[in-house]
Amino acid sequence: MWNAHNAKGCETVETWQRALAASVQTPRELAARLGLEPGPLAAVASKYPMRISPYYLSLIREVGDPIWRQAVPDPAELDDVGDSEDPLAEEQQSPLPNLVHRYPDRALFLVSHQCAMYCRFCTRKRKVGRSFVVTKQDIRAGIDYIGAHPELRDILLSGGDPLLLGDAVLEDILALLRRIRHVEIVRIGTRVPCVLPERVTPKLVAMLKKYHPLYVNTHFNHPAEITPESSAACARLADAGIPMGCQTVLLRGVNDSPETMLALMRALVRIRVKPYYLYQADPAQGTHHFRTRVEDGLEVMEALRGHTSGLAVPYFVIDAPGGKGKIPMLPNYCPRPNRDLIRLRNYRGKISYYRQVEQRPQRPCAATSEHEVSCCP
Repeated sequence: MWNAHNAKGCETVETWQRALAASVQTPRELAARLGLEPGPLAAVASKYPMRISPYYLSLIREVGDPIWRQAVPDPAELDDVGDSEDPLAEEQQSPLPNLVHRYPDRALFLVSHQCAMYCRFCTRKRKVGRSFVVTKQDIRAGIDYIGAHPELRDILLSGGDPLLLGDAVLEDILALLRRIRHVEIVRIGTRVPCVLPERVTPKLVAMLKKYHPLYVNTHFNHPAEITPESSAACARLADAGIPMGCQTVLLRGVNDSPETMLALMRALVRIRVKPYYLYQADPAQGTHHFRTRVEDGLEVMEALRGHTSGLAVPYFVIDAPGGKGKIPMLPNYCPRPNRDLIRLRNYRGKISYYRQVEQRPQRPCAATSEHEVSCCP
């Protein structure tokens, strides 16, 4: 059974909770800290709430720097350019308010409605920090749904941020999932190591370690976020045998230069975090000013592939609008292919040829794709 005996009000207040409570959450306080006029900030925050942890605020070096852009409300968020509140059609694929069942064998389980920082580019700006609330009844319903669907072998906990739950509450969820025989893998999507590294305590890590196979997908967007504090948080997780991946978003004015992305990917590998996805920014309402062209992402990928270890190269993907899933985007390394001789271009632009074997009769395909895309714009 779901156990609420460790609701926040009943827990001993820990260091990370004090840090979270000290976060900047009002335009007036942020304006005083950064020397800004509160009026424009208040107009944005009235629609899209703000929260910046003391740690992440301390990383800002100047107005408009990559840390600033991710954390500080921007009047550009109010420019309505026709983007969607729900670009990935999550609501249409949600049998429950806090569960998205898009793919055949896995589900997105939203277990928290809070984040340590409300990122200005968030694809769930319509929900997180606003009217969206996850209750213990929602958790119970999600567990029941997962238990009733034996095809679900991989569950991704997200929100909000699951690591903003207390240790005991999070452990209750993990224990309930582990009792479901067909759930093979549990993943946690969290930005906590980047924005509130104090949360990754030895106590938390010792608890998570009991529920292997457990994976953590975290989220870094700029080399300036790889600090001694965030590195130590990732090290505690890695030392517990928890594989870590990073889901980076390509953001204008933050990391859309090849040099910045190369530095970030190399830094992630150094702290034992595998670059997993590089996302083209979703066309979510309030985030248009962060979006780049797909060609910019392909240029970034060209600067990674071959110029650094394959271990440091993520998949560049577009999460297809309308909830169609992630589509990989690749530079065109195979220009002008023909049937028998494949012309190949390497990362330095050098050309070589690969001769194909004789073509065999084509077998009928048992499965067909729902959609066709070109990976070479």
